[in-house]
Order: sequence, then structure tokens, then C-alpha cells
Amino acid sequence: MKLKKILLFIVLTMISANSALQAQTEDEETLDKISVGLNLSHDAFFGFNPMMTFGYAFSDTDAFTAYGIQWGAGTGSAWGQWTEFGIGYNKTVGNFNINPQLGFTMGSLLSSGAAQPGVIGDGIVPNLTVNYGTDLLEGQFYFGYYAALRNETQSLAAGLPLQATNNYVHYWANLGVKVTSYLSLGAHVEELYLSGGDINGGGNLDRADGYLWLGPYVQFKKGNTGLRFSFGENLADEGFAPNDFYKLSFFVSL
Repeated sequence: MKLKKILLFIVLTMISANSALQAQTEDEETLDKISVGLNLSHDAFFGFNPMMTFGYAFSDTDAFTAYGIQWGAGTGSAWGQWTEFGIGYNKTVGNFNINPQLGFTMGSLLSSGAAQPGVIGDGIVPNLTVNYGTDLLEGQFYFGYYAALRNETQSLAAGLPLQATNNYVHYWANLGVKVTSYLSLGAHVEELYLSGGDINGGGNLDRADGYLWLGPYVQFKKGNTGLRFSFGENLADEGFAPNDFYKLSFFVSL
């Protein structure tokens, strides 16, 4: 009887150990499919705007993606603590990662021109990011259209400023050369402008330039961690963001 109990205990222990090992293997396989990135960026217009990205790979070329940006850490604090969240799908084609995403903003910038309190669903942000990388070159293109999803404007008494929704176009492109395993040099161009909006009481806002930045960048990187400093000229002389061009980013990919 004792021997049977011992054998039963050994069998149950082996089954339990095998189940635990299988579960651990499955967890490790799942973790291998997940990627997370953190970018701490500070620039001459938005100020501090940390961003986190998430990816879950379905295959070597396809992945689900998600992202979040805390614009409210910089100038976005005056826009109802502006916050952006979105999801998308990444497709790898050769040396390109093509990632269309759909984002949504929470705050007041798009829904009322920051004249009213922040709301959920302030705006909608269809956007596209394309990353390029080889042993020698690196590059990125981004285009996002920030459109008001809600209209929270109010009609004001005569003589006071009119309230309007705001729509923006924001894009950039950069291309660089990997000089060494840790140093890259390249060029960056970026533009932000108000593309229009609906005025409460009738009419539309005219286009208004924000900034048009152009200049070089230098990047230092070790593995998946690094920093990039970009700087240069603001070519939009009469834009609503008159500062020179300077941007500093710290990034890590897990």
C-alpha cells in the first residue's frame, strides 16, 4: 500500500511539474510576441510629451499595435490635460514597418479650441507611421490629422471672441546614417498647422501656420536604448509657435 501511495505521489508530481513547465513555456512564447517602447520627448512647442507604445506580433510581418501620449505633461495641460490613445496594425514589408493607427483625444483643444472643459472623445486622429531601417540607414515618416469629434463650443455675447472647433495637420520625416554602432547623424523636417474648424454661429476658421522645423539630429544608442537631439530653424515666420526648433528624446524598447 505504501509503495502504491509513493508511486501515485510521483506520478501526480510529474503531471503537476509538466503542467507548470507547459504553462511557463506558453507564457514565454506569449512574452516573446509582445514589445513595449517608451519615448520621453521634450520640444520647443509641446513641451514634455511622454509616449508609450505596445505591440503584439501575430507573425514575423504582422502585429497589433497600441499607443498613448500624455500631451498634458506639456502645453497640453492648458487644453484640458490633453491625452491621446489609439490602436492600429503594423505590417513589415522588407525594411519598412508600416503602421496605420486610429487615435482619440481627451481634452478641449479640438472640441472647443481649449475654451471649454476637457471631454472624452475631444477628437479623432487617423495617423500613419512608417519606420525604415538597414545596417546603414534609419528613417521615419509620420502623418496625423487631428479632427474635432465633438463640438463643445458655446455662443458668446457680441464683442467677445468667437469659439470654434480646431483641426490640425501634424507630420514629420527624418533620415539618418548609422555612422557607428552607437552614433547616427541625420536630418529632420516637421510641420504643424491649423487646417480649419467650425465657428459657433457660422463660418470656418482659416488655415494658420504653427511651425515648420528643419535641421539636423544626432543620436546616441546602445542596444534598444538611446537619446536623440534635433535642432535647427523654424521656417514659419508668422506661425503661432515662433520658437526655434529644438527637440530632445530619450527612448527605450523592451
